[in-house]
Amino acid sequence: MHLPFLFLLLLVTLSYTSLIAIASSSPSVLNQGSSLFVEKEDHLVSPNGIFTAGFHRVGQNAFCFAIWFSEAMSDGNHTVVWMANRDEPVNGKRSKFSLWKDGNLVLKDASRRIWSSDTKSSLPLQLQLLDSGNLVLIHLNKKLYLWQSFNSPTDTILPNQLFTKDTVLISSKSSTNLSSGFYKFYFDNDNVIRLLYNSDEVTSVFWPLPYLQIWEVGRTTYNNTRSAMLTSEGRFWSADNLVFITSDYNSTIQRRLTLDVDGNIRVYSLSRGNWIVSWQAISQPCAIHGICGPNSLCTYSPALGRRCTCMHGYKAKNHSDLSFGCAPTFDINSNQENYEFVKLPHVEFYGFDNQYIESSTLKQCKKACLNDSNCKAIQFNFHKDSGHFRCYVKTLLFNGNYLGTPFDTYLKLPKTEIKSFNQHVPNQSRLDCPNSVIELRRTYEKKSTNGSLKFMLWFSIILGVVEVTSFMFFFYIAQKPSGATNQNYLAIATGFRRFSYEEIVKASHKFRDEIGRGGGGIVYKGILPDNRVVAIKLLHEAIQGEAEFLAEMSTIGRINHKNLIETYGYCAEGKHRILVYEYMENGSLAGKIGSNQLDWLKRFEIAVGVAKGLAYLHEECLEWVLHCDVKPHNVLLDADFNPKVADFGLSKLFHQDATNNSNFSKIRGTRGYMAPEWVFNLPITSKVDVYSYGMVVLEMITGRSSTCDQSNDDNERVDQKRLVSWVREKVHKARDRESCTESQFLEILDPAIVRAEIEEEQMKNLLNVALQCVEEDRDARPTMSEVVKMLLNHETDD
Repeated sequence: MHLPFLFLLLLVTLSYTSLIAIASSSPSVLNQGSSLFVEKEDHLVSPNGIFTAGFHRVGQNAFCFAIWFSEAMSDGNHTVVWMANRDEPVNGKRSKFSLWKDGNLVLKDASRRIWSSDTKSSLPLQLQLLDSGNLVLIHLNKKLYLWQSFNSPTDTILPNQLFTKDTVLISSKSSTNLSSGFYKFYFDNDNVIRLLYNSDEVTSVFWPLPYLQIWEVGRTTYNNTRSAMLTSEGRFWSADNLVFITSDYNSTIQRRLTLDVDGNIRVYSLSRGNWIVSWQAISQPCAIHGICGPNSLCTYSPALGRRCTCMHGYKAKNHSDLSFGCAPTFDINSNQENYEFVKLPHVEFYGFDNQYIESSTLKQCKKACLNDSNCKAIQFNFHKDSGHFRCYVKTLLFNGNYLGTPFDTYLKLPKTEIKSFNQHVPNQSRLDCPNSVIELRRTYEKKSTNGSLKFMLWFSIILGVVEVTSFMFFFYIAQKPSGATNQNYLAIATGFRRFSYEEIVKASHKFRDEIGRGGGGIVYKGILPDNRVVAIKLLHEAIQGEAEFLAEMSTIGRINHKNLIETYGYCAEGKHRILVYEYMENGSLAGKIGSNQLDWLKRFEIAVGVAKGLAYLHEECLEWVLHCDVKPHNVLLDADFNPKVADFGLSKLFHQDATNNSNFSKIRGTRGYMAPEWVFNLPITSKVDVYSYGMVVLEMITGRSSTCDQSNDDNERVDQKRLVSWVREKVHKARDRESCTESQFLEILDPAIVRAEIEEEQMKNLLNVALQCVEEDRDARPTMSEVVKMLLNHETDD
């Protein structure tokens, strides 16, 4: 009786499973009444596999419904081309994207509707992701689009996507904050396609150049279609006569036209897992309005890239975002008699002239500014056509640009500020823009509960907390002090053991066995009472008090990674500042480079391990930590030659001159491994560790040291460059030869490495990664997490 029933049940189950398999084999469509769920990571894939649509993570517990290129780039990230809810991300739980039965596309958060297409139809509909990257809501009977993503772009248009008077591109705020930024690409009312800077304070068109006539830049207003398109071959045309072709025109590759976070329009072409710029609208980065915010000056050089500096008398509003600009350090409403002017040659602040005087002397121009309490500066220049000097009175200092301008700017400042002005030294209040992360903190909507019950619940919790606290307090004061024992085993929030100086002396046998020394201090071998062998580091005489030292130790104590040295405890007694950490049997990497103990596989694994440790310090631990002294001496090896990075965070322990996480007032690190930022006094970011890591890897590969015995900084810089240049030259020659052989690449390798053990592709990949890390331009260097991905992805591919 039961067997036929079980057989029937099995048949139904198999039929249902086959239906699911058929449905899952067509992931490019979403039918009416169906949803995509954020927890399930549901997505649609175009039939050709190039595009994917689904929930894209944009921050902590923050997701947007988006379309992106399915292929991950070399850094492991996906390139987003469209977003539905870029300014209002949804939660990572209970959010879904649905095609309702009435024909409406709806994106819901855990508790409310975030976005919808506002469409309705009684005819059968289907949502499809096309090969072009266009997400369309299509009438199945009429084959007509009721809605399509191509009609509402975010910051990107794809090949053959029509750009019209009703569409607009808006930049993202940063490379990781994809919400709406300050720049807009659109058709203006005069039928000309333009770039606009638009903030809460000012609005300014900057492309095409606003002081030129439309016909002077090759455009026309005599059209009424207001449409444009980028073809798949790389040709762009617009109804206002803007026409260009990309540098790789006629190539059959993936392309996109994007309004970037810096306000420039660029066409990108996909090449070997990377996006290459094949055209851009503006070649002078400082010509982009608003790029440095108010009261800031933009300068550019090919070597250093774009830099934003505050005017003298002004300071950065937000050191983490250059778009905020600078604010005055003085009272702008003080008596105008206390003001004078300083000259800034070849500096222009475009726009926002409160007063214009056609024929003026410098004295008259200054007087006009002093008579206006809102005046911040004047611009004064000679106009050849009229034969007169012209005066521009500025009430806002936006779009500051240096060099390439006929103007001289006279900055109005209090006399007290002018005394400290040095015309040849730019203001050191520099602005940097690190990646920002959206952290979405939302509670989930719950059913309402009885008010009395809620009150009793909270009352019980509070009463319990009070009772426990009181018990612990009275228990504490009832205990007798244990004298030295309390001091010896006092633990800070990290759970470290606190050693007395007497214990340290005993464990180290009166500092008998020295195993290393460096800029931070001297390291001795020791044995704890529980027979653990440890390394004991005596820091050079510290300048912090005990509270500051313990605060820094608390930071280090929260850092835990298998490729970072483990700290067991510390001593902070009198002037002594001592660290106790795990002992590494094989010592430092510095003592093993050039020896026969490190085969190729060990060197590669050391490179990967060090990269993972630094990536954790930079991006994963609770507090952002720069090492600032990455070198072979600070990479320790255990009995199995597993690497662990040591001395991380020590720059904070014995240097207290840092004003914030990205600015340091003194050069740090070791000659031969220092990034150019230290030498040229540029803002310090995590890229200094990336550079040092690259030097360490080059030293491991070649067996050649990047340091020398000379003490002169210039000589040391030359020696450091010599190793990088030598490797680049060898790689370049090997690649340029038509009949490139493995032996030509092997010329670079340390002679101690057995050639038969080398994996050629693995070696080339590690070499390429190292050379990227030691780029002079910090923006060209990858992050440490990108380094890890490049090494591991290549290893997986092999």
